[in-house]
Amino acid sequence: MCDQHEFVFEFDKAYNQQLIEKFEASPQHALAEEVAPREKGVYALYCRGELVYAGKALQTRLNRRLAEHYRKIASRQNIDVTEMSCRYLVIRGDWFVRAAEDALIQNYNPAWQTSGFGSHVPGVGRPGVRTSRWDQEYPLR
Repeated sequence: MCDQHEFVFEFDKAYNQQLIEKFEASPQHALAEEVAPREKGVYALYCRGELVYAGKALQTRLNRRLAEHYRKIASRQNIDVTEMSCRYLVIRGDWFVRAAEDALIQNYNPAWQTSGFGSHVPGVGRPGVRTSRWDQEYPLR
């Protein structure tokens, strides 16, 4: 039998495609401390209209995670929180949240994703701990 008669359903491709369609259809909001609900889900941050970071709220909630990002950006030089916006989707189920974050990162390849922006690094500021690229570009006020 040739492989042209074989069907393998690729769940991840179907999920990713639907997730991206729904995400892009969701409204963009100005980044603010109370922009999102107290739910699990995924989100993306935009700087001057460009998607720069994608993340998940799993152990915490969307409202808390986006408020953390708002406060972090508001405390930095070389960037203004008024230049920032966000999108989010509420997603039920931990596996689906993780898969959605991965889909956003794979689809958009956000510029801040590997910059150190979203990390909660223990020991930051201690001797021997390297300053992230994001912290160098956007130092504290």
